[in-house]
Parts: sequence; structure tokens; C-alpha cells
Amino acid sequence: MPQDTINSASINKPTSHIITDTTKYPNGHSYYIFLIIYLVGLSAFGSFVNDMYIPSLPEMTHYFRCSIPTVQLGLTFGMIGLGLGQVVLGPVSDKYGRKPVLRVSIAIFVVAAIVGIFSPDIHFFLWCRLVQGLGASAAYFLARTIPADIYAGRMLAQFMAVIGAINGFAPASAPVIGGILAHTTGWKGVFWVLAGFATLMWILSFKLKESLPQNARFNGKLIDSFKEYRGLIRNRRFMTHVMLKGTSLGVLFSYVSASPFIFQDHFGWSAMSYGFFMGFNAAFIALGSILALKFKYIKKGAYIGAWILLLSTVGIIIALNIFNSFWMTEVILLPMVLGMGMIFTVANTLAMNEGRENAGGASAILGVMGYVFGATLAPLVGIGNIIHSTSIVIGIMSIITLIFAYISNKMTPDPNMQKDND
Repeated sequence: MPQDTINSASINKPTSHIITDTTKYPNGHSYYIFLIIYLVGLSAFGSFVNDMYIPSLPEMTHYFRCSIPTVQLGLTFGMIGLGLGQVVLGPVSDKYGRKPVLRVSIAIFVVAAIVGIFSPDIHFFLWCRLVQGLGASAAYFLARTIPADIYAGRMLAQFMAVIGAINGFAPASAPVIGGILAHTTGWKGVFWVLAGFATLMWILSFKLKESLPQNARFNGKLIDSFKEYRGLIRNRRFMTHVMLKGTSLGVLFSYVSASPFIFQDHFGWSAMSYGFFMGFNAAFIALGSILALKFKYIKKGAYIGAWILLLSTVGIIIALNIFNSFWMTEVILLPMVLGMGMIFTVANTLAMNEGRENAGGASAILGVMGYVFGATLAPLVGIGNIIHSTSIVIGIMSIITLIFAYISNKMTPDPNMQKDND
């Protein structure tokens, strides 16, 4: 197997600050607990930025006197900002450190969120959403980057499992929280809460210790730091795990996009019941994230998870198209999202472990790839008969996910990822 290509500017970066021993806690155990809680907050914030105000969209169409497609552009502009922000800020954080980038970005979000509340028209609001996405992007990708700066091996896997669990809950809980806020305070209240949450994360960032030492940063010109993307993209091991995460996210985005129409329009459940089912199912994503750590080599967890995902997908296709049974579909959905959780944790961990020399850029690629698959596949499930189109999309993506899981499983494992024998 040919040696993977890496960025030559990063070859000699020191790694003595990286912890692989699961019994060691740099800066003490109390800081370790704080770091977990803080990064969980950052990860959740990245999901809340878009998902929390979805229930407010109908109200905003009346407030701004615009069409539904126009107000939905707020989601699009937010995702564009999140994607562009990661691409730009990833290398910047490799050059100047994580903490300055995080604090400036969160401050930008707070200002953009407050200004957006006073938007005179929908067009001004859309530009505020773009800036909000740019500001929130640092929280989204640094929740993966900071752990990779400090930890490797099983220690990194533990962190990614926690982040993966929150990533399962946050997208499901955000619309529920947003719905309560929209009902009690209106759409402006949602953004006041987002601004307040971001302010809290900004204040807590004073306690956060810089995770990237000066001697481990990119030492060339800032413009040259963006060339790290070329090396990362040429790294076969890294891109295999990125694609594994991206294709499995494709199944998740397809499921999330189609589920309100299948649950509510096709099977007749109310919006509140739909929210309950989504939250319950999300718990199994979190369970899968933790379960992935039980394997001797965590890459095996992704391979098993991919098989669970594929077999469950086949079951769901049968339940929807042959039996037209909601309860059969719901029961089979549980192992499907469990398999997703297993894959997410493993793919995040292995990708960041491979790309740690340029962790900011690596995390940016990992994050943007999810948006690429989401933006591509989400509209496809609505073409024609949604039952048929959803079945086709999730079936194809589950097969592709298994292919990348198989390739990952055949790669030579990192010894640091091996689970210690009891």
C-alpha cells in the first residue's frame, strides 16, 4: 500500500503534548470534566444555530410578509456560513491557535444574532443569517479539533463518543426547544436565547486553555496554511474516514428530511408526536456512539455499525413499501440510528487521528462533507412518491457506507486505538 500523502509543512510538528493514556488528565481531572462539558456545549450550539428556529418559519413569513421559500433561505444562508466559516477558519486556527479564533467567532455570532432581531426586512435578515453561520462555524469544527490537539487513541475515541452522543440529541431536541420558545416568545425570542447561549460560551472560553502549543502551529504564511487542504485530500486513510462519515450522514439527512412527511402526512401523527419519536430515536444514536468503544479496535465498530445500518435499511424499505406499517418502521429505525451512532464516533475519531497534523483543516473537511451530502440528498427524498424516493436514497447510501466501512476495516490499525485487555 503506498504511503499516504501529508502536508510537508507539518511533518516535523511535535507531538509530545498529545495524551494517549486514558488514565492521564492534563491540567487535572476537574479541567478534563470542564473540557467535556464545554465542548459538548460547542457541539450543541453548532446544531442549535439552524435547527432551533425552524418552528418559527411560519411566523416569520407573516412578520416579514414574504413567501415560504424566501424565509427558508435563512436556513440555506446559515448553512453556507457554517460551511465557508469552517473552510476559512480551520487553517487560520492551525496558524494562530484555537482560542483566539473561537472567541472572535462567537462574538461575531452574538452581534449578528442581535442585529438580526431588528432586521427591517427579510433580505437584511438573510445576510445576518450568513454572518451568524460564519460566527457559529468555529464552535462546530473546534468541538472536534480541540480534542485531537490534546488526545489520541482511545482517549480521543472517548471524547468523540461524547461529542457524537450530543450530536445525536441536539438536532432532535433543538426544534422542540425552538417550538416552545416560538410559542411563548415569538421568533425573536429564539434568537435572544441563541445570543445568550453564545454569550455564555464566550464567557466560559476564558477558562478554556489553548490546546495548540505555539511550537505545534503552522509556521509559514497564513495564505500557505490553506495549502494543507491539498495534503489532507491526498491522504487516503483520512479521506476514507471522511467519506465514511459523509455517506452515513447522507442516510441521516435523508431520514430527517423525509420523516416529517412520512410520520405526519403519510401515517397521520401530530407534530408533537413526531417530535417525541424523533427525540426517542435520537437516544439510540447516542447509545451507538458509546457502544462503538466496546470493540478492541474501534474501526470494527464502524464496520459492524455499517452492516446494522444496511440490514435495518432493507427492513425499513420492506416495512414502508410492502406492509405500510408505521410501528414496524419505527421499531426497525432504532437499530438503524444505533448503527449510525457507531459509525459517527468511529469516523470522527479515525479521521481526526489521521489529520491531527492539520487538525483545523481536517475538522473543516469533515464538517463540510456532511453539508455536501446533506444538501445533495435532502431534496432527492421529496421527488415523486416520498416513500419510493426515500427508499431508493437510503438504500443506495447504506450500501456506499458499508463499502467505505469495509475499506476502513481493512486498513492497518493504529496501535493507540486498541482497547486494553482487561
